[in-house]
Amino acid sequence: MLRQLSRTHILISFAFLLLFLGAVYIYSRHDISSFRVCPPCEDNPKPEVTYVSQDVVINDCPVTDSWRIRDLKMQTGLKYAQPSTQKGRTDVNSVTNWNAPLVWEGTFDPVVIDAIYKKMDPRVAVVVFAVGKYTRFLKGFLESGEKYFLVDFRVTYYIFTDHKEEVPKIELGKGRKISVVSIPSATRWQDVVLGRMKWATITIDKQIRNESDYLFMMDIDSVFHNRFGAESLSQLSAVLHRGYYKDSRSRFPYERRPESKAYIPVDEGDYYYTAAVWGGYLEEMYKLVKYCYIQSEEDAKNNIEAAWQEESHLNKYLLYNKPTKVLSPEYLWSDYDRVPEDIKVVRISQLVKNYAEVRPNGGH
Repeated sequence: MLRQLSRTHILISFAFLLLFLGAVYIYSRHDISSFRVCPPCEDNPKPEVTYVSQDVVINDCPVTDSWRIRDLKMQTGLKYAQPSTQKGRTDVNSVTNWNAPLVWEGTFDPVVIDAIYKKMDPRVAVVVFAVGKYTRFLKGFLESGEKYFLVDFRVTYYIFTDHKEEVPKIELGKGRKISVVSIPSATRWQDVVLGRMKWATITIDKQIRNESDYLFMMDIDSVFHNRFGAESLSQLSAVLHRGYYKDSRSRFPYERRPESKAYIPVDEGDYYYTAAVWGGYLEEMYKLVKYCYIQSEEDAKNNIEAAWQEESHLNKYLLYNKPTKVLSPEYLWSDYDRVPEDIKVVRISQLVKNYAEVRPNGGH
């Protein structure tokens, strides 16, 4: 009897909440689609209302059936250097203004952090696109990844390509594999970039969600040079773009045209993030990838393309949905650029190439 009354109580409360939203709609003149309601459940006893601000979801209903970072447990007997409360990197900032870690060499112990995360045993997906002549970069990326990327973790490389016969045979470590996804060719490199969000959204929904807990999006024209380990894992990890990490926000190449869904005003912005490496929980990445896809489609309907395609939409999203970990440019440098003193180690770097020769529309 008491349980039935409690259930009735919840339903009545939920009905009142819906009436309240209707009143808010009338008062504020917002379209009711600007609100979302997450119904009560065991893990979320109170209904949760989500408001969509500036086309960006600020909050969302909790995902209860996906992988999460658990207690930071470590086996006994592990030998490592004692951490210091007085010494550390003093030449760079190692925390954001929303108190998220900003990761540089010297701000973590690789022995400790890898040991902790290996105990959690996440399944990690790496999504790369090798379209057209970009298949030539697969061998270097995969071989170097096997040497340096999350070594001894379970990793699946999802290779999206229009030439599956050109995917090389690579010797993989234990628990690591390759999954090839066939996609159409493209006539413009911009379409390849924008298509990444479409095909990743579809494939995460149909396949990857059932096979992985954590997902990275990476550019295939890159090579790993040093360890890229568990210090990179978090709910949502973004990488500082090497070209702008010392600049003021006024110099960031954000989309500045109000007509675009990626628009960011001149007086706003935290950092400028690269779209060549980013990662997070599978469901968080799904939301972000799908967001970039939908916003790009909206721009296309209005006959506009964001200045840097999905990277512009990525930066818009991350401005209003802060990453839980920011990775320094060590996590994506470029062979085009000299390595400055504050970059103590280059973990992965984009290769020098002839864009006019490898891109389908000659780099234009």
